[in-house]
Amino acid sequence: MKYAHEFRDPVLAQGLLGQIREAVARTSATVERPLNIMEVCGGHTHAIFRYGLHEMVPKDIEFIHGPGCPVCVLPMGRVDDCIEIAEHPQVIFATFGDAMRVPGTKKSMLQAKAEGADIRLVYSPLDALAIARCNPDREVVFFALGFETTMPSTALTVLQAATEGISNFSLFCNHITVPQPIKALLDDPDMRLDGFVGPGHVSMVVGTRPYDFIARDYGKPIVVSGFEPIDLLQSVLMVVTQIAEGRAEVENQYGRIVSRDGNPQALAAIGAVFEPREKFEWRGLGEIDASGVKMRPAFAAWDAERKFDVGYGKRREVADPLDARCGDVLKGQIKPIACPLFGSICNPETPVGALMVSSEGACAAYHQYVGARAREAQVV
Repeated sequence: MKYAHEFRDPVLAQGLLGQIREAVARTSATVERPLNIMEVCGGHTHAIFRYGLHEMVPKDIEFIHGPGCPVCVLPMGRVDDCIEIAEHPQVIFATFGDAMRVPGTKKSMLQAKAEGADIRLVYSPLDALAIARCNPDREVVFFALGFETTMPSTALTVLQAATEGISNFSLFCNHITVPQPIKALLDDPDMRLDGFVGPGHVSMVVGTRPYDFIARDYGKPIVVSGFEPIDLLQSVLMVVTQIAEGRAEVENQYGRIVSRDGNPQALAAIGAVFEPREKFEWRGLGEIDASGVKMRPAFAAWDAERKFDVGYGKRREVADPLDARCGDVLKGQIKPIACPLFGSICNPETPVGALMVSSEGACAAYHQYVGARAREAQVV
């Protein structure tokens, strides 16, 4: 298939759904004890609800929405750090749009901007570097956020800054990695997961090899998937087929984009600029070993954590509001509509948690596609 409409073909979808029903029938799954399949990526969550796939698959399959949204797992303390940096009078703070409305303990970056902080929305770290070139008398700080997907562009921008000798540019590095939180979820005794739909964009960079431990050490199947309806249905079929046949393997549905070993140029850039942190805090999940990266000492001149003495370990952990159930949603233990704040106090206009802010957040997906109606039905 070459064109987008082919990946949305209803005839192909019905054929795959029939095969999924047949595969599920060969397992021990029931409506009371469904197969719990976690889609790790927030982009997959939105695709599932946008196309209604959760209503098409058999009732003995349950989609569990994983922590695959970097803005959604951003702790409130990191937002406070961003604001502290941005409120320095000589700083221009550059960030992606999704992070602007994430609440900190006192305010969001959007509110800090309204109060006078020079916070600018950019579409890439290169945009921030261009701002630094044009403002040599100001310190430009880029909020480096995201999984392995966005790490290469950040790393290459730092390398470009070093090549040009642009010293008024730095990163506030909050990049995180995917395999480690999956391991943390598998180690959680309260989690029951039967298989995974693996992230496509992350895997484009890192390949499928980093997921070997899921099948080898935990006996769970994982299938790296694309983002169209046919991609996701085929991936679910591949996961269920493995379960029915008693297999646990790493399979790649997204072969048109993803390879076994990833993108060597991207991985080389990441390795040149970044090194693993000993641990990192995830919103709702707590500290996870080796789940983030920091800048190597060789690039200290472009490290905002060193320049401003902020960042991980410099500030106490800040808990979410008591009524917010962001952590339980991130771990797949409840659906967003089970949170008492969903659709009322917490909505896209006045979000309490990052899951409602981000375009990839599970709460935003529920609210946009089905959740608001489901909440109204529960009230009635």
